Amino acid sequence: MKYIFAPILCFFLAIASAQVKKTPAYPLITHDPYFSIWSFNDELTAGLTRHWTGAEHPLYGIITVDGKPFAYLGKPISTQEAEKKPTTEKATQQSCTITATQTNYAFTAGGIDLLLTFTSPLLLDELDVLSRPASYITYSVKSRDSKPHRVQIDLQVSGQLSANTSAQKVEFKNFTDGDLFIQQAGTVEQPVLQRKGDNVRIDWGYAYLATPPMFRIKKTMHDQMVSSFDFGAVNTEPKEAHLILAYDDIYSVQYFNKNLRAWWRRDEAMTAARMLLDAEKDYVRLIKKCSEFDKKLFNDAKKTGGEQYAELCVTAYRQAIAAHKLVAKPDGGMLFFSKENFSNGSIGTVDVTYPSAPLFLLYNTDLMKGMIEFIFEYSENGKWTKPFAAHDLGTYPQANGQTYPEDMPVEESGNIIILTTAITLREGNAAYAQKHWSTLTKWVEFLKKEGFDPANQLCTDDFAGHLARNANLSIKSIVAMAGYGKMAEMLGHKEVAQEYLLLAKTLAGKWMEMAHDGDHYSLAFGLPGTWSQKYNLVWDEVLGLNVFPEAVAQKEIAYYLKKQNAFGLPLDSRKTYTKSDWILWTATLAATPADFEALINPVYKYITETPTRVPLSDWHETTDGKQVGFQARSVVGGYFMKMLKK
Repeated sequence: MKYIFAPILCFFLAIASAQVKKTPAYPLITHDPYFSIWSFNDELTAGLTRHWTGAEHPLYGIITVDGKPFAYLGKPISTQEAEKKPTTEKATQQSCTITATQTNYAFTAGGIDLLLTFTSPLLLDELDVLSRPASYITYSVKSRDSKPHRVQIDLQVSGQLSANTSAQKVEFKNFTDGDLFIQQAGTVEQPVLQRKGDNVRIDWGYAYLATPPMFRIKKTMHDQMVSSFDFGAVNTEPKEAHLILAYDDIYSVQYFNKNLRAWWRRDEAMTAARMLLDAEKDYVRLIKKCSEFDKKLFNDAKKTGGEQYAELCVTAYRQAIAAHKLVAKPDGGMLFFSKENFSNGSIGTVDVTYPSAPLFLLYNTDLMKGMIEFIFEYSENGKWTKPFAAHDLGTYPQANGQTYPEDMPVEESGNIIILTTAITLREGNAAYAQKHWSTLTKWVEFLKKEGFDPANQLCTDDFAGHLARNANLSIKSIVAMAGYGKMAEMLGHKEVAQEYLLLAKTLAGKWMEMAHDGDHYSLAFGLPGTWSQKYNLVWDEVLGLNVFPEAVAQKEIAYYLKKQNAFGLPLDSRKTYTKSDWILWTATLAATPADFEALINPVYKYITETPTRVPLSDWHETTDGKQVGFQARSVVGGYFMKMLKK
């Protein structure tokens, strides 16, 4: 009985401590750039479930109460099926609440209450669990009218989860391992790591649906996977069952022409079946731990920045993590690759890592190292020979060298130095900096020469075009030089430390003169009448470098508060669009809770009112709240900057 009721308790607690109720799209299964299933509708039965790209990844659920079927999830997977069951009604959705690791739905159907939860246990302190591509779907049913009702629940899973397009032929297989009845789906061709690009889905490896014995009925279909539970007569005492939906990609990333396994699969003895058995064994523990973590994250964020800030962090959490893949190097090391979702499909992009960093610095610096280690290795193995950091490592999932057509010299060098400083200070020692000291030195010398008054080049906001003398990019360079000085100090290089800390302070004073534009600072040196968010300035405070006087940030904040539109603060004076991750960084510069909230509340309005129903876009229009571009990207990890600062 303990097995049944422990998770039920946690499930009800998750519902009871409701957190987020409205997002542009709702995360259901979130693991990596390929295994990612969302509902793009407020009602779970209003449309097909989809991959983050918008391609159909259909899940279809039916609850049968006293012989009468009600749909609770998605729409029929095939038109034939829809024609066969025209009498199926929709279960009535009572609520949807999202926590950091779980999405919970409450329904009524016939005389039954159904609680449905999707749990992706993305726990950053358990890397084996984080990497394990297995999500839980939990059902809890009870009578709502005190009468007994016979209940059966079915979930159908389309083979499209394992294909790039619906035209690809998918094979299905069923087997039993331990207590689990397991169904498998995968393409016939299995082109492992052969397909790369942005708007693509995986077409190698296998999707799995595993059903434990509790109330299980063994059901099979030739064109999809299906899980079925017969709860028998259900009274007012809740009955619960769960299943596991998983994906084994066999090989995850190609790294300099060597195919690498996911972290969970680094031991050659590990198999998909064993992974599923491990996930089943961990079910009770992980449901409990996820519920406790979700509550703690929300409360910590609320104490840091208020309730709306907490909701922003919750909304960002799974998306930020699931835009990455954790892989194992042959030497036992770990790499954590991002994918630029709908912004060009690059893998391991430095200026995507940079905005997402606060989440990972906050919870696990090993993951942060895994996000920049390959950029260091790219230079140190002699494959990247330029005197500054590379932009990316290829096009996902092939990490064989930069494919972006243009470098961002000051941007990427500054990013890596700042992030290495953050790792160093977070860990309280400079061991990681020491490992790459010669590379860091080469890059900081480049910044010393080229970073303060940047030449005409792209920065991370490349969609805004080239810009010379970019004042915000100059701040990044100055802060990076100070960070290098701080690391040198920790390594005992006293003269180097003094040189770079003094240089940064001197340049900060010069910056204030050159960017001065009355009641604010300009977009670029020599461009009066312009302005921009100086979001890079936040690291000066977060890292405790204190290179710029506090008055600089407060002067900017006062100006920004006059420039906001209904859905946020524009990125700069050139356009009315914005990046929500940068707004959260800019807001973190605010000296008072009132100013912080004044800057983030329009972002909250965007997230809850945007007419664009896709996984959260970080690039939106401040006038009408519509997506401009990008979606489901990792950069929303930047929302955690206020928590990192605290």
